[in-house]
Amino acid sequence: MQHVAPMNVHINVFEGPMDLLLHLIKKDNLDVCDINIAEITQQYLDYLNVMKELNLEVAGEFLVMASTLMQIKAKTLLPSQAPTTEDEGPNPAKELIAKLVEYQKYKEASKFLDQKLEENKDKFYREAPIFDNGEKVLNLQMFDLLAAVKRAFDRLEERKRIELLKVEEFPIEVKMQKVVDLLKKRTWVLLDDIFVGETKKRGIITCFMAILELMKIKKLLARQDEKEGQIRIYLNPENKDKDFKTLMHGEAN
Repeated sequence: MQHVAPMNVHINVFEGPMDLLLHLIKKDNLDVCDINIAEITQQYLDYLNVMKELNLEVAGEFLVMASTLMQIKAKTLLPSQAPTTEDEGPNPAKELIAKLVEYQKYKEASKFLDQKLEENKDKFYREAPIFDNGEKVLNLQMFDLLAAVKRAFDRLEERKRIELLKVEEFPIEVKMQKVVDLLKKRTWVLLDDIFVGETKKRGIITCFMAILELMKIKKLLARQDEKEGQIRIYLNPENKDKDFKTLMHGEAN
């Protein structure tokens, strides 16, 4: 079985558990002050499971938040024994919502500054986009990458395929070639489209690792034109005609 070496993915913003919660709230068009704790807890745990499936290191703060959410959920599900007052102690749910509201304000301020930067940094043309010659950074949110993988996982669950006797191997080079072939006759493809046709979780995971490897060797570029928007994958104009195996060999040297 092909061994996949660990890779460092450079994300242009730090994202933690509060970012994940805001991502889930915005995804469902909810108000921060009017969230369903039980539902948001389940969605949060689903994303942690995706991280674990991809062998991503889950920071302790994500697990602490999961514990907090489950504690709040359990408290809301328990039958009330007697009327409570504000003086009886802190309310974890209200404290969490207050922190989310405050954190959202800082995120909005950051978004405003990013927007001003983007107005002068990015230009779009009729043909393929023009990228600068500097370091290529993933101009997208980490949780949107994970969301695409989760959608692919969910499609497998919907199909309910049972193939217990069928064993498949998923060499990463095969998936890398698949991605490059998809882009040979197209300017770009949606990240979700790359997972189409995969019928095993291992296949989806290997596809995801193949995309990261191709980005690492600068064969591919990823773009997200707006926050929460769809992720597009492009061939890097600088390495468009170079075989990815050559690029991998060059990086190894």
